[in-house]
Amino acid sequence: MQLLVIILKIPAILIAFTAQGYAKALVADKLGDKTPRFQGRLTLNPSAHIDLIGFLMILIAGFGWTKPLNTNPSAYKRGYKDAIKVSVAAPLANLLVGFLGTILYVFTYKFLSNILSDTIYFILINMIWLIATINISLFVFNLLPIPGLAGFEIFRDLWPKTFYKVSDKIYQYQFLILIAIIIIGGTILSIPVNFILNGFMAFARLIFGIL
Repeated sequence: MQLLVIILKIPAILIAFTAQGYAKALVADKLGDKTPRFQGRLTLNPSAHIDLIGFLMILIAGFGWTKPLNTNPSAYKRGYKDAIKVSVAAPLANLLVGFLGTILYVFTYKFLSNILSDTIYFILINMIWLIATINISLFVFNLLPIPGLAGFEIFRDLWPKTFYKVSDKIYQYQFLILIAIIIIGGTILSIPVNFILNGFMAFARLIFGIL
């Protein structure tokens, strides 16, 4: 059963990481920075965005990351304001995919449960559920102020003075911080994840008339 869950996670992770990488590259490109385009990141091909270690981490620990995307903030017309837009693009893409995943999950539950075979329905409904939950989890996780995550970039752009006072310490202990989050942070992060997921599910049930 555990092996099946891991297998079913793979398409969910590919979708999540592709959405992250492509969204950030697209927003940067639209705002005048052509660096992601030159790096080949302006694509929906998952191989352009997958970081092997980040991919394995999300399979094992539930949290991971994509390949770093180099950007050139000096190319933005509105400076740090555009930089923030680029930073939030990836987590917002995950949130959107998570939302669409919950809509599709409830749709599948209501309209396809009596049409598909038990095996196909079981695989499909669980795959869609993982797409929704993994994307929402990544939305929350990526807002943490840790190097390599969107939250770190947002912290830098919104509060540069504070950022440069503490960034050295964060870089120094980033691995330990990450380990701590994996060990004890899952319970804490599950609070906002479940709040968002329950909200999306309630909205989806309302749309399809499920009380």
